[in-house]
Amino acid sequence: MSATAELERLLGIMARLRDPQQGCPWDLEQNFATIAPYTIEEAYEVADAIDRGDLDDLCDELGDLLLQVVFHAQMASEQGAFGFAEVARAISDKMQRRHPHVFAQVDVAGSEDVMVNWEAIKRAERAAKGDADTSALASISRGLPEWQRAVKLQSRAARVGFDWPGPGPVMDKVREELDEVAAEFARGPVADNAARLQEELGDLLFVCANLARHAQVDVGAALRQANLKFERRFRAMEAQAARDGQAMTDLDLDAQERLWQQVKASETVS
Repeated sequence: MSATAELERLLGIMARLRDPQQGCPWDLEQNFATIAPYTIEEAYEVADAIDRGDLDDLCDELGDLLLQVVFHAQMASEQGAFGFAEVARAISDKMQRRHPHVFAQVDVAGSEDVMVNWEAIKRAERAAKGDADTSALASISRGLPEWQRAVKLQSRAARVGFDWPGPGPVMDKVREELDEVAAEFARGPVADNAARLQEELGDLLFVCANLARHAQVDVGAALRQANLKFERRFRAMEAQAARDGQAMTDLDLDAQERLWQQVKASETVS
C-alpha cells in the first residue's frame, strides 16, 4: 500500500478506537493531558533506537510516535478545533516558509546562514501573532527537559554575544560551582540545608550543560550513553557475583568496588 493509503488506514483506526459506541474504553477515557506523557516517552524511545543503531526498532518506534500525533489530532477533531489535515498543512507551510533558500529566491552561504534566517523568520511569525516578547530567549518551551532547556537558553544568549570565549573559562566555572557545592555540604546535615544545596547543584548542572555545548556534545546523548554504560557494568557485576555464589547485598562496598574495577578492566581488554 502507498504511504497515503497507510496513513488513511491509521487515521481510520484511531477514529474507530475513539468511537463513542464501538470504541476502546481506555482510548475513550484519554485526553490531551493523559496522552502527553506517552508522547514524550515515545520520542525518547525513538532516540534510544537511534542510539542503538537498530533501524528495525526505529521503524517501529517512529510508528508509535506517529500514533501520538494521530491521537492528539483525533481528540482535537472531536472538539471541532482542528484535525490531522490541519496539523500536516501547518507543518508543511512552516517548513516552506522557514526554508526560503529552498522554496524561494534566497541565497545562503551555509548552515549558519540557514539558522540565522530561521530565527529571523520565527521572530516575524511571533510578531505577526501579536507576541510582544522580543527577548532573545523568547519562545523557548518550558515543557522541554530541563537539561535541553538549559542548552537552548545558553545558545540563544550566545547569539547576542553573551557567552564564554571557549571551554577553558567554562571548566574554571565548573570548578568554582563544585567548590560552592562542597561548601554547602560542609555547613552541616543535608536535611538542614536542602534549599541551598538544590540551588548550588542546579548552578553546577547548568554550567556542565554549557561545557557540553562548548564541546559540541549533545547533553541528552551523553547522559544516555553514561546511563547505558553504568547499567551494563552494574549488570555485569551482578552476574559475576552470582557466578561466585553471592548476591550484591552480601558484599560490602569495598568488595563491590573491586567487582566494578574488574568489569571496567575486562571492557578495556576486550
